[in-house]
Amino acid sequence: MREVVIAGVGMHPFGRFERKPYQEMGVEATLMALKDANVPWKDVQAAYCGSMFAPPTAGLKTLSRIGLTGIPVTDVETACASGGSSIVIAYQAITAGFCDVVLALGIEKMPKGFIPPSALGEPWQVDAGLVSGPMGFAMAAQRHMQMYGTTVEQIARVSVKNHKNGVHNPYAMYRKEMSFEQIMNSLMVADPLRILMLCAPNDGAAAAVLCGKDIVSKYKDVKKCPRVAGAVVKTPGYPGWAGIPFYSCGITKPIVSPTKTAAKAAYEMAGIGPGDLDFVELQDTDACSEIIWSEQLGLCKEGEGGRLVDEGLSEINGKIPINPSGGLLSKGEPVGASGLGQIAELVWQLRGDAGKRQVANAKAGLSHVIGNGGNCAVIILKR
Repeated sequence: MREVVIAGVGMHPFGRFERKPYQEMGVEATLMALKDANVPWKDVQAAYCGSMFAPPTAGLKTLSRIGLTGIPVTDVETACASGGSSIVIAYQAITAGFCDVVLALGIEKMPKGFIPPSALGEPWQVDAGLVSGPMGFAMAAQRHMQMYGTTVEQIARVSVKNHKNGVHNPYAMYRKEMSFEQIMNSLMVADPLRILMLCAPNDGAAAAVLCGKDIVSKYKDVKKCPRVAGAVVKTPGYPGWAGIPFYSCGITKPIVSPTKTAAKAAYEMAGIGPGDLDFVELQDTDACSEIIWSEQLGLCKEGEGGRLVDEGLSEINGKIPINPSGGLLSKGEPVGASGLGQIAELVWQLRGDAGKRQVANAKAGLSHVIGNGGNCAVIILKR
C-alpha cells in the first residue's frame, strides 16, 4: 500500500472570536499548513473539510478565499470525529492513488453553552431529556465509578494535569493552571462532574497537508514528515455504546465500543501495539472520559485508568503521556477542528517542535476523537 505522510500542519488558536467568521480562521490554518509543507495551493488536488455547525459547502466557501482551482472540496460531518474523519478520507484518497496531495481542514464556530439537544438526538429523545451532553458524560462516569471504583478525586486530577499542560500551548483557550481544590469546589453540573471537569465548546480551525511519501521530496525533506501508520473510522456495533442517546440497549450483551474496534484496527495497520506509543491525544470532553478512553485504547487494563493519573504515568514525563497539549479541557472544543488540532499536536511532538510540552524522544503518537452516536476516528503517526 502507498505510504502517506503529513507534510505540514497549521492551527488557528481555539477560543471565542465573535467578530471573526469561520472562513477567516480556516484560511489562516490552511495557509499555515501549506507554508509548513512548502506546498503551493495549486498543487493540492482535493480537500476535505470537517465541521458540525458550519453551513452547507463551508469547505468551498472557506477555500475559495485562497483561490478557485477546480478541485473537489467535500464537507465531512461525523460530530466530534469530523476532523479525524477528514484525515482518514484524505489518507484513503492518496493510498488509492487518486491524489498525490490532499488538504484536510477542520473549522467550527460553536453555539455558546452546551450543545443544543436538538443537534444531538431525535425529537422523542429530546422530549425525554436524554440528550443533555453533561448528563451523558456523568452517567458514563457514574457507571465507571460503580464498576471499577474510580473516584471523583481521580477525575479531578485529570483536569489538574491537563490544565497544567495547557499553560504551555499557545493555541489553547485556557492557559492557566487549576488547583485540585479549585476543581473540586467548582460548580456541580451533573454529578460527579463539575464545571472545571468539562471542556468548553468554542471556535477554531486546524489543517494538515497529506502527501504520498514517494512524492513529498518535491516539497520537503521526508525525514521531517511523520508517516500516517494507521487511520481508521468506526461506529458502534449492537447493542450500542455507553453514551446518550440510546437507539437500542441490550443488557445481556457487552457494549461494542467503537474506540476499541477503531484502536484495534489502527494498531494492526500500524504494526504496533499500545505499548509502542510514546504519547496520546484523546477525547477529554470531560475529565472522566480521559480515564475511560485510556482503558479502551489499551493504555492500561479495564478499570485502571484512574491509576494512570494517580501514579503520574500520564504526565508529560510519565510512561504514557496523555494530552500533552492540554487536551480539550484546556484548548476547548471547536467540534469540527478538534481532531485536526490533535493531528497538529502529533506532528509537532514527532518533529520535536512542541516546546515546553515536548515529550522526550517521541516516535509514535495516537489521535482519538469520538462524538455523537459513537462516531470514532483513531489515527497513528510515526516518525
